Amino acid sequence: MAGVAPACPPAARQVELACQCWTEIDEALKAGTRTVILPVGGTEQSGPYMAVGKHNVRAHVLADEIARRLGHTLVAPVLTYVPEGSTHPRTGHMRFAGTLSIPPAVFAGLVEGAAESLRAQGFTTIVFLGDHGGYQSQLAGLAAKLDRRWAKERTTKVLFVGAYYDVIAGSYADHLRQQGYGVALGKHADISDTSLMLAVDPSLVRAGLLRQAEKLDSADGVYGGDPRQATAELGRAGVAMQVQAAVEAISSFNRRRP
Repeated sequence: MAGVAPACPPAARQVELACQCWTEIDEALKAGTRTVILPVGGTEQSGPYMAVGKHNVRAHVLADEIARRLGHTLVAPVLTYVPEGSTHPRTGHMRFAGTLSIPPAVFAGLVEGAAESLRAQGFTTIVFLGDHGGYQSQLAGLAAKLDRRWAKERTTKVLFVGAYYDVIAGSYADHLRQQGYGVALGKHADISDTSLMLAVDPSLVRAGLLRQAEKLDSADGVYGGDPRQATAELGRAGVAMQVQAAVEAISSFNRRRP
């Protein structure tokens, strides 16, 4: 269709597995590309003014940027189905329309299967990068489990980059407090969450409606803070911190590899 934006612009073709032919990926492996990022998102409500694909878009965009910064690194397609709460009864984010949830055991099988596929093809550093807080500990456990499983072969290692997500409640939260937003900080769909989305892709935020809204709370799917003062400028600082934390963690890990 005329006028449709390409799914694989030149920048994506540099690093995304989905934008390359198998022969191109094979050539990259033979040329020494051995690191691959497995980004994990999630499809969940994020208040009335942010689209449910928030985590997927952020994981996609930031993983690509991390790979470009690292060099010799490719990015697997984002895993968009994750545990988000029970369906019977509906709990957690499943209480809101649009959230998609799978059982933790199914999620574990999905992650392990994707990692095994990448290992079999010759990638020796597989990076788990999660944009959502709910499965961070499970990703860490899966990384350790796969490392134990593959220990005898001494070739493939799995790195869980917890620092990527930890930045949000750490150095980024400190930055927002220094800017005078300490009272507004929360856990989900708050000023930090919304600012990050505005910085990465503002089309997922209904900014006009957000500015005019009454104060939002947990009944609206907003936990712990007021997103109405969110800006792309505030979000760019957090995005830069997340990318830098991931680049440093992966670079350090690969330098220590035998």
